Amino acid sequence: MVLLPSPSALPEFKVRLSPPDLSPWRDGNTGIAGVTTRDSHRPGPHVALLSLMHGNEIAGAIVLDSLMRAGLTPSCGQLSFCFLNLAAFDRFDPLRPTASRFIDEDMNRVWDEAILNGPRHSIELDRARDIRRFIDSADVLLDLHSMLWPSDALILSGVPAKGRAIARAIGTPSLVVADHGHANGRRMIDYPRFARNDTPYTACLVEAGQHWEQATVDTMRSSVAGLLRHLCVAGPDAPLPPVPAGGPSRVATVTTAVTAMTPDFAFVQAFRGGDIIARRGTLIAVDGDVEIRTPHDECLLVMPSLRPSRGHTAVRLGRFE
Repeated sequence: MVLLPSPSALPEFKVRLSPPDLSPWRDGNTGIAGVTTRDSHRPGPHVALLSLMHGNEIAGAIVLDSLMRAGLTPSCGQLSFCFLNLAAFDRFDPLRPTASRFIDEDMNRVWDEAILNGPRHSIELDRARDIRRFIDSADVLLDLHSMLWPSDALILSGVPAKGRAIARAIGTPSLVVADHGHANGRRMIDYPRFARNDTPYTACLVEAGQHWEQATVDTMRSSVAGLLRHLCVAGPDAPLPPVPAGGPSRVATVTTAVTAMTPDFAFVQAFRGGDIIARRGTLIAVDGDVEIRTPHDECLLVMPSLRPSRGHTAVRLGRFE
């Protein structure tokens, strides 16, 4: 059995994008830094577009900055643009692009009400508390992310059927993955406002491709266009790309989330997100003395992290509907 090496250092990743100038949007117009809301003064949903949950995922910030500069306004309801972790973004260095994901902790693991209401503090947790009242006003939320390791683009819908429905309506990316999130904390799409079945509010997370690639920016633009046109929030003259024609979305449900339990976790080969393992019981990784095997036939590998840290998600395993 051949295992991938587990060096302490990550490989070098090329940065093919330049960080946008966010100075026009830093103050916002809502009383919350980095949050700008444009109001049509007509009935309709409040749609929130989010970027920079992680400070080095600059593609989403590029998309929102360009749409704001182009004058995108809603034809009904309200449309908000949010730049989340500005403190980490300000530390982005193309020579060390993985170092500015966050400052103290992952902002996308703190969306548990007990944590938000609790006593501890960090830069990311305090920022989450600052924007919480804005999040509590959103009817539909689209959180724009990118990925470190090679993977097909996808939309994470969370568990509720309403999340899966809005993800399919967005249309791009065409792969929708329903999952319970991570063992080490709740994402914003898992926040009760969006994750409970007894509320009408919905959130999805787009993983649009690898960090720092133009194709990732293009996918995000199409995702935003798909959402705003589905909700009839964007008028015919909106500065958005056409929604590409495509077949129906494929939907997979995560059956197993594999968390690295030792520092010796290693995959047997350099899998790519979106790979499908044909046979149940196929060995894909070793975690110390524990073998990780596929739990069913036609097993989808969702965003394998080829250098997972102990206690973090190494890969999610999905079954197609």
